[in-house]
Amino acid sequence: MDALNPQLIPLPNFGIEQRARERQDQLIKPQGALGKLESVACWFAARQHRVVPARLRPAILVFAADHGVARQGVSAYPASVTSHMVESVSRGVAAINVLARSCDASVDVIDVGVNQASSDPRIHIERIAAGTRDLSSGPAMTNAQTRKAMEIGGRYVSRAIKNGANLIVAGEVGIANTTSAACLLSAFLQIDADRLVGNGTGISDAVRTHKVEVVRSAVGRMREDASSLSLLAEFGGFEIAAMVGAYLEAAQCGVPCLLDGFISGAAAVVGCALEPNLRHWLLASHRSAEHGHALALEHLGLEPLLDLGMRLGEGTGAATVIPLLQAAIRLHAEMATFAEAGVPDGK
Repeated sequence: MDALNPQLIPLPNFGIEQRARERQDQLIKPQGALGKLESVACWFAARQHRVVPARLRPAILVFAADHGVARQGVSAYPASVTSHMVESVSRGVAAINVLARSCDASVDVIDVGVNQASSDPRIHIERIAAGTRDLSSGPAMTNAQTRKAMEIGGRYVSRAIKNGANLIVAGEVGIANTTSAACLLSAFLQIDADRLVGNGTGISDAVRTHKVEVVRSAVGRMREDASSLSLLAEFGGFEIAAMVGAYLEAAQCGVPCLLDGFISGAAAVVGCALEPNLRHWLLASHRSAEHGHALALEHLGLEPLLDLGMRLGEGTGAATVIPLLQAAIRLHAEMATFAEAGVPDGK
């Protein structure tokens, strides 16, 4: 995977999308009566190069890592929770597993830098280090570590596609990763930390105030001409860099990605800074309750399909939306046209 080569990401087939819209206009309903379900079906048509897109075969990749900044008291939970959550996903008992079973999605959990390594054979071990360094005092990752994490993300996407996936969901687990994501969004969007930092996993207002200062101070040390890759290394977690690589690889392969929440949005912003064509392959599943997610989606020019007040991560918001996407495609494929049904179309 050459994630930084802009020549490798294709554009969707907008001609096919127009033909799909023409089919929608012929189905036995008033034009536009199914709202976003119509546009979603046409969106997938353009990316599958099929006027009638095939059923989605989603693969959910949950990347996990710890963050050195957790030592600054920015989370309601200790860093040790990351490893426990990773094992919950591997055992199939986490929220993402339940939702994945409801939409026939595969789930793989990849340890790219959890402090406490697991011996569970169901966890893919790709540990770059035992967590990142503390971003409040210096770069969280080296450039080499950042590229390695991106390569890992791309490699697991490539494998999922070879196994038949035509939709990628990148989820994450990592205590304190909302601090990392807030730093990235503040740096890339040039927005003050106070507008981006929410209450995360349920922190108090006092802890939130402290978290704002941690983010503001970290971002304040960066030069204005810092590259996108250096910003990712400065503030990103291993799992966030892996998500960036996953999105870029999927787009290079012509496979769309369904974004999750705040962390996913931050990874997408970084990915689009590296390669603007990536945005054509991103679909926003939901709007997170975390403050900065709406600002990330606005920057990306994406409109979320749902707003359920979710803020769990793991890929849960995206998994919740998959049945809706399947319904949109099935309506597009199986409804009769006016001509087929012998119904006057009113023209």
